[in-house]
Amino acid sequence: MSKALASTAAGLALLVAGSGYAQDVTSDAALLEQARVIHGQSLVLDAHADIVIPSTSESYLAEGGVSKVSPEKMRAGGVDAVVMSLAVGPGPRTPEADKAARAQVDEKLAAVLALVAAAPNEVVLATTADEIVAADAAGQSALILGFQNARSLEGNVSALDDFYAAGVRVFGLNHLAHNDFADSSRPLYDGATGSYEPTEEHGGLSPLGVEAVSKINALGALVDVSQMSKAATLQAIDLSTSPVIASHSNVRAISNVTRNLSDEEIDRIGETGGVIHIAAFGAYLVQLSDPETLAAVEAVRLEAGLPAEYSYPYELYWELEDPDAQRAFLMKMRSTIGKGSVADMIAHINYVVERIGVEHVGIGNDFNHGSSIDGFADASDALNVTVALVQAGYSAEDIQKIWSGNFLRVLRQAEQGAAAP
Repeated sequence: MSKALASTAAGLALLVAGSGYAQDVTSDAALLEQARVIHGQSLVLDAHADIVIPSTSESYLAEGGVSKVSPEKMRAGGVDAVVMSLAVGPGPRTPEADKAARAQVDEKLAAVLALVAAAPNEVVLATTADEIVAADAAGQSALILGFQNARSLEGNVSALDDFYAAGVRVFGLNHLAHNDFADSSRPLYDGATGSYEPTEEHGGLSPLGVEAVSKINALGALVDVSQMSKAATLQAIDLSTSPVIASHSNVRAISNVTRNLSDEEIDRIGETGGVIHIAAFGAYLVQLSDPETLAAVEAVRLEAGLPAEYSYPYELYWELEDPDAQRAFLMKMRSTIGKGSVADMIAHINYVVERIGVEHVGIGNDFNHGSSIDGFADASDALNVTVALVQAGYSAEDIQKIWSGNFLRVLRQAEQGAAAP
């Protein structure tokens, strides 16, 4: 397959060094050449990224205000496919707010379709595993549509049919805040009352959520458990007739934040054939199980006037009205916990592999929504992950599974499980 990568070990060394990741490995020309070859032979797939629209905060984007998974950045990093999520954040539980959420999703869908229409020979919308593979073989960038936050279903499970018809193949019911379908791993903070909503509203999935999982299975699409509460995740795994994925979730035992997966969730995903995609999101990667670190995080939050309780360290910085106070808080927190690195990402991958096997791990970065670490700031840095995987002892076959083989396997299983029309 053709990729815009350096053609020599020396060129690869410059790419890796320029990214800020593990510059000491650039002296090992054999390792770098091995990584370059493996990366070029792999179908490199990112299982979760947000879609850029005019209202997207520039703080989430790459330099110059561009998407971190733009076709140009994908080609530069040898990334062949990305799941682009029709995602919305939290909002009031009213028909008007749900309608606005649907309008935002429609705007994001139009943005993806416009991107494909602008370069039909270079970018394609893929709806099956075979189409993803065919696009890669043709040297085209494949975009797969995902979905996140059932608010935009407007309380109607049958709306899943509309999204499937539009091309969506990965469905996640949650984001920040509980909704009418399922409990979130991140209950919403109410600034007016100064408190969070209850940890659970439905005890996992609501009857609508149960119906939605069944519908997603019948359509032949993937159930995505990222950002669901633990109870909702375990229920979805048990109910789903095909393996589930977590499109952008990390390991709670390493980084103790509510959005990350517990050992019980990890084990059940492995037992049922699913895949956990590790995200290059620093606040969900760094070591947050150490008591001293946790105390330091709490002190930074209290100093900024934020509550000590949180679901991840940076939570509620947007509640700070003064831009200078926001920047000061972000800088102080960054210096306290670190930005995260490719090495942290590999630690999470290793944990999942050692616990449930290499067949159950992938990569889904959450780019364009806060994700960025040292050595993997956007899609153009993807080669650095392959270098790190080689350095960690993973074989070419393992790396190909991690980058896309596992995702394609479960997508095919979901396709095969579709109900007859």
